[in-house]
Amino acid sequence: IAAGCAPGSLRGRRGIAMAKSKFEYVRDFEADDTVLPNCWIVVRLDGRNFHRFSEQHEFKKPNDDRALHLMTKCAQTVMQELEDIAIAYGQSDEYSFVFKKKSRWFKRRASKFMTHVVSQFSSSYVFYWKDYFKDQQLLYPPGFDGRIVLYPSNQNLKDYLSWRQADCHINNLYNTVFWMLVHRGGLTPMQAQERLRGTLAGDKNEILFSEFNINYNNEPLMYRKGTVLIWQKVNEVITKKIKLPKEEEEKEVEVTRTKTKVVPLHCDIIGDQFWEEYPEILAEDS
Repeated sequence: IAAGCAPGSLRGRRGIAMAKSKFEYVRDFEADDTVLPNCWIVVRLDGRNFHRFSEQHEFKKPNDDRALHLMTKCAQTVMQELEDIAIAYGQSDEYSFVFKKKSRWFKRRASKFMTHVVSQFSSSYVFYWKDYFKDQQLLYPPGFDGRIVLYPSNQNLKDYLSWRQADCHINNLYNTVFWMLVHRGGLTPMQAQERLRGTLAGDKNEILFSEFNINYNNEPLMYRKGTVLIWQKVNEVITKKIKLPKEEEEKEVEVTRTKTKVVPLHCDIIGDQFWEEYPEILAEDS
């Protein structure tokens, strides 16, 4: 209500009516961003300029468990707030959120999907930072950008997630060798980069094993495979106070209840085994 207009005044009511009739035409400039029906909606977000962010916040190289667990916590928060997400996959400073094919959330408006995911994730990153980086102050707020891609078939979606996991493996293998050459091999970053130029996966594995006695296959799965988030029913044991018949005082008893939660997995999603084990993810009526 404009300053000086009492809520019930004639002038105030006339101003509102004029706004509806005279100015509402500007809504016609809004683009229709409704995405196609019957397609998987993937929202992928990436950290903005996270190379600099990780250096200034002293992330451990090549992998910082604190940063990876914080990313997963933020992704779990997104899934709990936006329950139409069937599965999510994350690695490094990126996370992909897959909305169900039949989702009618916000009338399937692309801008709503992207802004809600990115804003919820970004605010969670700042909110939960202190829980994971207890001795490291957050120097400035991080930024994340997002994009939306539609996949019409289940195979398209599986191939997309396989692509992201393959990317995780390629990047992590390179980074593992690179930082071993720097930290333990005594090379400068530029020398390490030159040493690895043109090498294949087998060459990198050989460097790790012959020079640093590291079997890459024994590296933690979270580093090599990334993190998959799915919905699972889990049993929780809680303590409740109840008053039994003919008893004067309340007693504490343990009660088991089933709850659906977002569970992190570190496993292969390129092969068929994962999808055979969790068929409900791709089910039409999930």
